[in-house]
Amino acid sequence: MYAMYTRATLLFLLLMQICSCVKFPDPDDFPKVKVPPYLYPFKSEVQNIEAEIIIETNGSVDLNNVTVEIPALKYNKSWLFMLTQDDCRQDAFSNTWAAIHGRPLSREYFYDQAHLDAEDLPPDVYYLGKTLGSTDGAGNEVRFAFTTTLSPEWEWMNVEPSVQKGWTSNYYRFFMKSGLIWDDIAEMVNFGTGIAFHDMNTNSVNNIDSLVKHYVISQGIIREKLNGRGCKMLAEPNGNKSYVTAAYNYGPIQIMTAQSGTEILYPFKVQDDLNNSLINRGFYSAENIDNEVEKLLKYNRDDRYALHMGVHRTGYDMAILLLWLNDVHGKGGSDSVWMPSMEEYYEYNYYRVNANVRKKIIYNSLTINLTLPSGLYFYYPSLTVNLKGISKQNIVSLSPGNMITGFSYADYKEGLMMNIDCRKYLPEHATHYVSKFEKKPNESNRRDALYFVNMLKDSPVKEQLLGRINKF
Repeated sequence: MYAMYTRATLLFLLLMQICSCVKFPDPDDFPKVKVPPYLYPFKSEVQNIEAEIIIETNGSVDLNNVTVEIPALKYNKSWLFMLTQDDCRQDAFSNTWAAIHGRPLSREYFYDQAHLDAEDLPPDVYYLGKTLGSTDGAGNEVRFAFTTTLSPEWEWMNVEPSVQKGWTSNYYRFFMKSGLIWDDIAEMVNFGTGIAFHDMNTNSVNNIDSLVKHYVISQGIIREKLNGRGCKMLAEPNGNKSYVTAAYNYGPIQIMTAQSGTEILYPFKVQDDLNNSLINRGFYSAENIDNEVEKLLKYNRDDRYALHMGVHRTGYDMAILLLWLNDVHGKGGSDSVWMPSMEEYYEYNYYRVNANVRKKIIYNSLTINLTLPSGLYFYYPSLTVNLKGISKQNIVSLSPGNMITGFSYADYKEGLMMNIDCRKYLPEHATHYVSKFEKKPNESNRRDALYFVNMLKDSPVKEQLLGRINKF
């Protein structure tokens, strides 16, 4: 027995000695698997929409006298403001986008989505205390949107941010990077930010063939990084008209903006779909934009031009400008401005011009059928439809069809306004942000969850999602 015990003891000691020489991996030694950012499934978005709305009335209005109109601006707004930020800058995310969506702001530093997720923020952050936008005319928030340019051919868009929550010895991780990274872009487009081509990575910036070649290369990278989403807009760089000529030779680019050789956009006078148009923009200072707005609003509504502002770097002055737009001309003031990305405006106008609208009357029932043909890389299948000569008090029920996922309606001065949204995955999109709020129930996530849920048409899904939010 003793011999057996001795042998067992010796074997145990031998194994311990062997194990002491073996280095077991530390958890930090394992390669970290990057979790892809959430991205709305743009590549599967609905195209060429066939939508239906059935309105049951109380018989108090002659439906034959009701006319259908798609207004020049969504939500029946009276003027159009657009913002394009060039050079694929990091502050397009950590300042311009952040100001609109109630995220932290910094006067000195910059951050990425990964820092937000980890609550690893610069030491001097401040908040505007609210999100910025207008309304849909029916009481629902519509946050401002803008356009950011991309630099797909530059490797720095693939940089992984350094996240070191609690590290205060230095703040190098919050120094400005070369530009936006793809994870930031993913969250920006989830909230309606538009994208545009700008500089191409070629030494032959005046060679049309070279520019077209690089448009193709850049498009391929964008579609790979953004899960199939394509780009259809150009913001001309450096006043180089070769980019514009090349864009005319590259079909996917359908709308462009520049400072010279352009047409001034008058939204209430547009008769065509603006395909291949070169629209004017100006590089106004944020401090003086109120003067430009004041000049614009002196015109009658139908004579107002689109105020399109180009910018490069943005900081505190841009945050204050956007706050002023919200408080004076947005949901905190007159609620008269529509501020979409140029992509969204282009699509809205395209639908408005090319839509086939049909009206059918059966007794006290009015059915509106809409056919909306789409262009290449269309991602905003939504519009406002006015019914002149009828109001909410004449309506017993209003039923948007299955193709319509988002819906609101309200009276406006000439009748009834209906806002329809046909994004295929709008309920799933809202569900994502409700789940994000449930995992981290802070005020910012709650606002986002409610923002997307309130876009949905009345349905059991909407009620269920609101119930999940209200549990907290």
